[in-house]
Amino acid sequence: MSQSLILQSPHLASAQLLISEHYFDLPDTLPDTVLRLSVNHDYERVPAAAAAEFSHHKIDYALLPDTPFSALKLVVSDMDSTLITIECIDEIAASAGLKDQIAEITERAMQGELDFEQSLRHRVALLQGQPENRLAEVYEHKLQLAQGAEEFIRDCHAHGIKFLLVSGGFTYFTDRLKTRLGLDWAFANQLEIVDGKLTGKVLGSVIDAQAKADLLNQHRQALGATREQVLAIGDGANDIPMLQAAGFGVAYHAKPKTQAAVSIAISHHGWEAVRRLFT
Repeated sequence: MSQSLILQSPHLASAQLLISEHYFDLPDTLPDTVLRLSVNHDYERVPAAAAAEFSHHKIDYALLPDTPFSALKLVVSDMDSTLITIECIDEIAASAGLKDQIAEITERAMQGELDFEQSLRHRVALLQGQPENRLAEVYEHKLQLAQGAEEFIRDCHAHGIKFLLVSGGFTYFTDRLKTRLGLDWAFANQLEIVDGKLTGKVLGSVIDAQAKADLLNQHRQALGATREQVLAIGDGANDIPMLQAAGFGVAYHAKPKTQAAVSIAISHHGWEAVRRLFT
């Protein structure tokens, strides 16, 4: 199968890629947003000097086999800071005057500095006694879809590609997004609510890094799909096993540890750039 180097940047046309001209046959004039270059099969990775140049110019790049989007059978996505622009628990905390305290724990967990399950239970415990309607306030007034996400999902529907949303966040949000966007499956953690207030507990087992990867593999096998027919996308350290279980694992506006664990990163575009990885 042929492969391509895909370069994407809002400022691609103005970039001066002097070093990369030694490695790739670049056109005299770069296009506005995306450039797809056919490369030799012996390229296994982008040379370090070229990679550094792309990073300097804030260019997202990926070296991938030429794959039609329709060849995919399953897309698996994280929710917070991936499909949507916020961390839901941080916004719940903000409305309770606890954002700084909880957001610090969230950030350390996403960086991979803390055990995810322990950090989640700690953060949820701090919300004990908060009214349930804080969840509705976040969904209705704070939650926004990531750029290009809705169009990407419509394209999945058009090509018969199944979409699995799997989150270390909460079912209150994933269930509503599943209905709103017509997703095939959604899994997350369930907050315990008694008499209209959060108890500070999570019901059942936590959706952690391993659970995300397990759900990907279970649904892939149920669909009869190969690893190469699965695309996974996420931003945090708890997404790494899931991303590595997919044929195409995309670190989306991700933490450094997550970017280092996979070969595809989208940092300067929205979901439209994920779609443009495929023909």
